[in-house]
Amino acid sequence: MSESSTTSAGSPVCGVVGLGAMGMGIARSLLRGGLDVIGCDVSSASRQAFEEAGGEAVASARELAPRCDVVLLVVVNADQVEAVLFGEDGLAATLASGSLVIQCATVAPSFAESLGRRLAEAGLMMLDAPISGGAAKAASGELSVMASGSAEAFALAEAPLGAMAATVHRLGDAPGPGSSVKLVNQHLAGVHIAAAAEAMALGLKMGIDGRALYRVITQSAGNSWMFENRVPHILDGDYHPLSAVDIFVKDLNIVHDTGRELRLSMPVAASALQQFTAASGMGLGREDDAAVVKVYAATAGIALPAANDDDAG
Repeated sequence: MSESSTTSAGSPVCGVVGLGAMGMGIARSLLRGGLDVIGCDVSSASRQAFEEAGGEAVASARELAPRCDVVLLVVVNADQVEAVLFGEDGLAATLASGSLVIQCATVAPSFAESLGRRLAEAGLMMLDAPISGGAAKAASGELSVMASGSAEAFALAEAPLGAMAATVHRLGDAPGPGSSVKLVNQHLAGVHIAAAAEAMALGLKMGIDGRALYRVITQSAGNSWMFENRVPHILDGDYHPLSAVDIFVKDLNIVHDTGRELRLSMPVAASALQQFTAASGMGLGREDDAAVVKVYAATAGIALPAANDDDAG
């Protein structure tokens, strides 16, 4: 870590690449934690929003590289991680030796392992640190981070992780285990959302009042965190994307591919993937992931609650 790029209090200067719903929340949480933060996004609106929050924003990763000790990648997928790190003017070639990359996207464990080796060859450290909690937890600095990496990487990441997370799970001393545990989480999350949608479709098809069903299930053994969190979106007819259908098309495909690598059959995950894929094929990919229920509505003739429907008891 270069002395010139460190704050007077000794905290690392942090760059956040990707100022979407999650990245913006993380960047603002780092600011509240007293860190110097440079945000990066191709969207001028996102950059302006971060500047209005008190941060500094740039349009390309190469602009922040010379000034940062730690860079958090809060992008969508492995392709974007690859482009940011190893594309033209990528961070791997422009960050100072000894800098830390905190990789937060959901990627295949094999990709995370390979990425760690490639960054080490470039003289950089990596913390494999996918995140969970959604945009609300990102905004409040209460994410759950599933992290693996060297003791040196964790030491340099201490301040930013402390500002952005309520819980940091230390899962190993090299990249890979963090992404592995996140993949298990995404398997369960996707399956539970699809199951919640199917269960609500069943209830509505049988003529049960949706809100009454929600009250009963959330107080019964069949409840899940995803049922409790996502079913209100269905009941309110509100599919504004807090987490989009296409996120689970991506993540459950990673689950599927990893199972294939391991020769592990996962028919439940495969079924959930098909439902999210069908929803995306219907043009719902950018809607909230609860919109997977619309697959059932389309195939079974189920009337879903409309937006601002206050009639249900």
